[in-house]
Amino acid sequence: MMQPQHVVVVVGGAVAGSEAASRLAQRGVVCAVLEQNDRPYGKIEDGLPRWHVALRLQEQKKINDKLAHPAVHFVPRTKLGRDLGLGDLLAWGASAIVLANGAWRDRPLPLPGIEAYVGRGFYYQNPVMTWFNHYLEPDYHGPQVELADDAIVVGGGLASLDIVKILMLETVGRALAERGQAVDLYEMERRGIHRVLADLALDLPALGLRGCTLVYRRRVEEMSLAEAPEAASLQQRERTRATRRKLLQNFVDKYLFRVGEQRMPIGLLPDRDRLGGLRLAAVAGPAGRVAPVPGSEADVRSRLVVSSIGSIPEPIPGIAMQGEVYRITDERTGALAGLDGVFAIGNAVTGKGNILVSVKHGRVVSEHMLEHYLTGSGSGFEEVLDRAAAEAESKVAVVAARLAGRAPLPAEAVAQILRTVRALQARVGYPGSYPAWLERLRRQPS
Repeated sequence: MMQPQHVVVVVGGAVAGSEAASRLAQRGVVCAVLEQNDRPYGKIEDGLPRWHVALRLQEQKKINDKLAHPAVHFVPRTKLGRDLGLGDLLAWGASAIVLANGAWRDRPLPLPGIEAYVGRGFYYQNPVMTWFNHYLEPDYHGPQVELADDAIVVGGGLASLDIVKILMLETVGRALAERGQAVDLYEMERRGIHRVLADLALDLPALGLRGCTLVYRRRVEEMSLAEAPEAASLQQRERTRATRRKLLQNFVDKYLFRVGEQRMPIGLLPDRDRLGGLRLAAVAGPAGRVAPVPGSEADVRSRLVVSSIGSIPEPIPGIAMQGEVYRITDERTGALAGLDGVFAIGNAVTGKGNILVSVKHGRVVSEHMLEHYLTGSGSGFEEVLDRAAAEAESKVAVVAARLAGRAPLPAEAVAQILRTVRALQARVGYPGSYPAWLERLRRQPS
């Protein structure tokens, strides 16, 4: 028999979404979790490079434990904006809707005509990461990437360093394999390309490689590799800038790529039907308002260009946007403008798709964590993932308090929502049990 209860729909089941569902379920709230993919691991599966094996398993187990709660009803293969409209979801009459759908859309590279070359010498960050994480799987049918040496990566954030690392590991690994000196990618990632090649009395030129170049429009000291504390003194800010340069140099020395700072792309170099490079220019001006310097243009040829300038939430009809993110009226809860009872948490609020920058804006990321991340001596992600979960918990606590001040839904309304949820589950073949669903996925033939 149904009883009057609050029902909350959570869109997205990864770090923030599973934390929200778990915390609400512990408070006696019925939760329906709509997940666009088969598995609810989000950036843990498709944004975290595959060399983080132990951390991935650890975080996936946390998500699994949270979503296995009996008051949580998981609905896979169901995407807001594709399988359900916002109007459809609002018509359910749930007590609240929590958007934890993340930031999966690559920020467009602002060069006219660039989209015509996607997949033909030009790629965005998210498809490259998906390809790298899954292309070895026998049943993989996702994005493909045509590798090339001397690639250009446009970026400057931590996600772009992941892309640079992937390109260097893949190109060096393949060049070694062609010489009959195959080295495990995970060993190269852990020890560093420089040490592996030194042991073999080799370097990049001996392999016929130049390595990729990271193009960044500001100075290295301005990269988001470490943040100064709020209200930092001049001395603290200077120390932070020195730390950024030191950390990046250590990363360059280990993985043997190049950095072109204070440069930005201003044009395309077509090569028949594909992209053959970029026209770059030096920049000048204050941080945040840099502009190309006239007469500094240079054509840089490359058969591979990757844009890694950020990820943003996908626009959803009915949700107001403020720039590239959802318009929020209450920072404490993530309440969305013009939508009573609809809240956003995690990357859906920040518009930052990289795990390392998905925590609350202004929170200091420790130098210790970044050093481990950049040197490969540790995962570097645990601290931030814990903070991301803590932030989700904090927002959900405020939402739960709001619900506590309102009457629960009548029993028949609860039953109707659950009937709708079960129909969505049946549509995708969900067996009604989260552990049983995971086991079915595990047993699927390759």
